[in-house]
Amino acid sequence: MHHCNTHECALCSRSVAIRENPLSRRAVLGGAALGSAALAAAGPALASLPHAAAPHPRLLERARDAFARHSSRITTRDVVAIADYSLHSAFPRFFLFAPESGQVTSLRVSHGRGSDPAHSGYLQRFSAQPGSAASSAGAYLTGAAYIGQHGRSRRLIGLEPENSTAEARAIVIHGAWYCEPQVLKQTGKLGRSEGCFAFSQTDVELVLERLGPGHLLYSGRA
Repeated sequence: MHHCNTHECALCSRSVAIRENPLSRRAVLGGAALGSAALAAAGPALASLPHAAAPHPRLLERARDAFARHSSRITTRDVVAIADYSLHSAFPRFFLFAPESGQVTSLRVSHGRGSDPAHSGYLQRFSAQPGSAASSAGAYLTGAAYIGQHGRSRRLIGLEPENSTAEARAIVIHGAWYCEPQVLKQTGKLGRSEGCFAFSQTDVELVLERLGPGHLLYSGRA
């Protein structure tokens, strides 16, 4: 069971907007299957989108490299998720990228309280140390859905040394009250998780639907 505490989570901002940005299919992908070449081709098109409408180009490059490294384990390739923790938590910074259609959906996501001790809204550091309550960087594989203390959630498997403790730390995708729009409106930032990718209840349903088992989720900072 996941153990993401909410005792000091500050809250979200204005309305939790879902931004969908269609890109040129030709610029993104020439076929239905996603691969590292597709992510590479998407770079220029994504870079042309407005600030916070797409992940930073450096993160896109790292996600492409991660896809190539772990391609044998990535069994579902219609969507790739990238969490750009360079951005403040008030901004949509979790990107669902569909290479075949060229669509990018951006959502707000929390970071761990251990990554932002002063609760500035900015992630200051990553850690995979058990008990750190911090977010971890690197490539994850999405796992099975389950019902836990935060309702419907999804397990994550860390694929790299910097997030290899994800399962032991119960780092998952889940919904949380401290990511709801009224919290953001009151405080100008999201609350902090124990290291999980936490969303508003509306947004987590979308993420769980679009990001089923076997997808790549890449977390980092430009």
